[in-house]
Amino acid sequence: MSANISEAGRRGSSVRSDIWIRLEVREKGGIEFDFSSKVEVLYGASTRQLLKDGLRHFGIEHAELIVEDQGALPFVIMARLEAAVCRAMPISEHKDWLPQPCSEISASDPRSPRRSRLYLPGNEPKYMINAPLHSPDGIILDLEDSVAQSEKDAARVLVRNALISLDFGDCERIVRINQGARGLDDLESIIPHGVQLVLVPKVEDSETVNGVVKKIDEIKKKSNLNSPVWLMPIIESAKGAWFAYDIASAHETVVALAVGLEDYTADIGVERTNEGKESFWARSQVVNAARAAGVQPIDTVFSDLADMVALEASVIEAKSLGFEGKGCIHPRQIDVVHRGFAPTDNEIERAMKITLAFEKAEKEGSGVVSLGRKMIDPPVVKRATRVIRQAEEEGLISSDWRNN
Repeated sequence: MSANISEAGRRGSSVRSDIWIRLEVREKGGIEFDFSSKVEVLYGASTRQLLKDGLRHFGIEHAELIVEDQGALPFVIMARLEAAVCRAMPISEHKDWLPQPCSEISASDPRSPRRSRLYLPGNEPKYMINAPLHSPDGIILDLEDSVAQSEKDAARVLVRNALISLDFGDCERIVRINQGARGLDDLESIIPHGVQLVLVPKVEDSETVNGVVKKIDEIKKKSNLNSPVWLMPIIESAKGAWFAYDIASAHETVVALAVGLEDYTADIGVERTNEGKESFWARSQVVNAARAAGVQPIDTVFSDLADMVALEASVIEAKSLGFEGKGCIHPRQIDVVHRGFAPTDNEIERAMKITLAFEKAEKEGSGVVSLGRKMIDPPVVKRATRVIRQAEEEGLISSDWRNN
């Protein structure tokens, strides 16, 4: 295509909640529309008006616009037109065309449960709209591996608009940025608009984390923002695994450390298996590094969507290694992950007994704490306290369980 002709969006019979736009910027002739929409009767007129407002916003007075609308919401329409304009008229700076924000977003709790985080491709609006209905702990709008290189620019605009427009409910608002300079540029589009946690991929040293922190601080200062933005670096290589503690402890905004095994196993030259023997060291390294740094250890995604039995086994294994959460690539995985990481009835019952025995000994001034014939030392109490806290957070027991 010539420099003043571009396309953006998705088209085809399988596309929904999206729009395809072909823009040709001209020197004269006004605005010419070739418009079709599956929701013409309900929203055709308003969509045309929105597109005209967008062209006016970008200072385009003469253009041909060919549009195929598959029921896109306004934030998607605005993102696709902006991407088309930027591709047709490359400029170093332009005034973003921003939707109206639905509400002000504050920082999430740094110790929020992160059992599940649902990955959504950053260039697929149909997955974003109803994602909170599946109740993951976090929703990841992904700008990295799930987005083709040719669509990185369009995905960045779409993710920005989704952060501004969509209500994610109680789910933590997460974006996975790209690597290197592109990832730092991604931050410009997401930090001012309510992202709560940034996933930083393929981290191999603390300098990478500190580079992201520096960029976020610059953007926050420029945008007059005060709320912290948390970081979750992902360990995806042999080098990253080796320096996992340096990465986890690089900055106070790091709240979790994740492992990504597809890239890790490729890096060490082996096939990834469900059994995971080939990645046992790396996963254990991530757990130990995270615990030493006081942050949450988060396990990798499970890539076999059809095998729920193997997923359940993987979650149970992850819990046994010390992980607190796991990535999900499909909503059907979320319930399995939540059940697997939840304390069992036996774990809760034992934790209650340990806690009560410890509290009784403290009241009596006894330096010896026992449960039955077994002595209870501080690490056991610490583990029991963690189980009780998790059970309370997940509603498995009430906060006044001692009185029941």
